[in-house]
Amino acid sequence: MFKYLPLTDTNRKDMLKVINVPDVDDLLIDIPSSLRLKKPYAILPRLSEHQLRKHLKANQGTVLESYRGFGAYEHERPAIVDTLSSRQEFLTSYTPYQPEVAQGTLQYIFEWQSMITELTGMEVSNASVYDGPTALAEAMMMAVNIATHRRLIVASPLLPHVEKVIQTYAHYRNIILDVLPSKAGLIDINALEKAMQEPFSAVIFSYPNRYGNIEYFDRFVTAIHGQKALVISYNDPFALSRLKTPGSLGADIVCGEAQSLGLPLSFGGPYLGYLATKMDYVRKMPGRICGYTKDSKGERGFVLTLQAREQHIRREKANSNICSNQSLLALQATIYCASMGKQGLVKAFDQATQAAHYLAQELVKTNLFTMAFQAPFAYEVALTYVGDSEALENGLLQHGYLLGQRLEDQRVIFYCSESKTKTDIDAFVSRIKEVHHGL
Repeated sequence: MFKYLPLTDTNRKDMLKVINVPDVDDLLIDIPSSLRLKKPYAILPRLSEHQLRKHLKANQGTVLESYRGFGAYEHERPAIVDTLSSRQEFLTSYTPYQPEVAQGTLQYIFEWQSMITELTGMEVSNASVYDGPTALAEAMMMAVNIATHRRLIVASPLLPHVEKVIQTYAHYRNIILDVLPSKAGLIDINALEKAMQEPFSAVIFSYPNRYGNIEYFDRFVTAIHGQKALVISYNDPFALSRLKTPGSLGADIVCGEAQSLGLPLSFGGPYLGYLATKMDYVRKMPGRICGYTKDSKGERGFVLTLQAREQHIRREKANSNICSNQSLLALQATIYCASMGKQGLVKAFDQATQAAHYLAQELVKTNLFTMAFQAPFAYEVALTYVGDSEALENGLLQHGYLLGQRLEDQRVIFYCSESKTKTDIDAFVSRIKEVHHGL
């Protein structure tokens, strides 16, 4: 089968004839003329597949060595991930409405759910959602449905794009988000205690947080539950291979972005969200859940057990009208976790963390950086640069390096994966010193 289905002029004419439309432009009659493009598209002439590949390879640009994470993380990916997930039966799979002919798809969804519950320490997971930010939006709406108050507290520093997404959802759902300031890169306890004096549905924690800092939230759980509210934990699941599970800390809903589980950076997407909770709240969870059962002959089988989506039940009864299962990406994450194994994930986490600590140590030694916060961190660390971080970033780009994420006050968030060796880091630090002294 060809990689795509070409559309010929004859095909177009035949389709226009069937719908009794003289020209394709007539389909755009309701779009004002001022909004239409009048000039030809600036695209290449027709090329063969070989010619196109040659053109793209010649114009692919520079591949930068990156020390930036901030929500999108580069990890080593076993070759088996792409090899298995690119099989045609996976690439063309659709929602498994008929379990008798979709056992393979249902099985890997079940395995995905099982892995997420083990990483998070929760009792039940759904079959994935769009991405991390919308997963948190779903968790936020779950909390409002469960605890009834329309106010939530954001206690930990979230990634900016995550915060913007939940603010958008909150605005159009008439939900009040009380975003608290951080203190020394961690939760501002006084601000949280003050915010909890008014009714609220949930408190949102994140660890590691925006700055890469790790802070356990279990000391706040009793007080939150005492007010009949929920605890929502937003996490990078890669970190949960080593850190305490949110479930063991007292979380009621756990969600996050699972791109770090074997998915490529892909220029920012598509990515993969996850959502897990306690069994008490399973019927408030959006999306669908795959279950394990036995058939009439006693053989193992898999089915969709709960399907709280608009497509399955009445719109007004649906827990969410926007969530969907990122099935192919969930498959890739499942293959990644299975091929790495529990010890493999822990080893990768340890290597990434050791690399980040070594990088921070070496950068501080240059006297060009200081630690931005005195807080525990894993594979991301916030440092403060003595000079102009934008100029440093531009200078490093000329040498094939991507600096960490620049923040205000010349702070930079550096990230290291398990792929970074001591030699890589030493070369990066040397280049930073060279570029700095040349500014």
